[in-house]
Amino acid sequence: MQEFWFYVNLGFKHVLDFGAYDHILFLAALATPFTFKHWKRVIILATIFTIAHCTSLALSAFDVLTVDVGLIEFLIPVTIFLTALLNLIYVNRDAVNIGMYLHSLATAFFGLIHGFGFSNYFKLLMAEEEDKVTPLLGFATGIEFSQIAIILVVLGLAFLMQSIFKVKRKYFITFLSVLIMAITIPLLIATFPK
Repeated sequence: MQEFWFYVNLGFKHVLDFGAYDHILFLAALATPFTFKHWKRVIILATIFTIAHCTSLALSAFDVLTVDVGLIEFLIPVTIFLTALLNLIYVNRDAVNIGMYLHSLATAFFGLIHGFGFSNYFKLLMAEEEDKVTPLLGFATGIEFSQIAIILVVLGLAFLMQSIFKVKRKYFITFLSVLIMAITIPLLIATFPK
């Protein structure tokens, strides 16, 4: 059980690592078009992301599939940028009218990419482990808890700006999405395949 909690803590810290803020940016972009009224939708998306993220970790941990790290390092900021761009495309739609099918597919694909980005480190951690399932489940639990925390912060910010300060929803989404895209551009440049 102690091993499980070690990996829960690792998953939690993996997402909330401000030194590697790509995960936080992605979740912020994912949650931006939603409000507390539609919190279930964004939690479903976060869970899809966690499942896909852990699937790619499992594929790597069990030596089923490995992917070029350089390509993954570039694709991670691409996923962030595209998620923020998708927000701008849907900016004039109510959250209830945002197509969950496209969002779900994109989120699953992006989760796979993000998981492969962490897979080499995770594989090294589990090199001596006979049981790989418990660490994967612990790590997934930690990821899910930390993602929910980030989503709650973004939804809280949306509530504050839209309900208290009366910023129109479309301006909030546009501003936050453009800000996320601007922060992501240097990551795209730095990781562009040579």
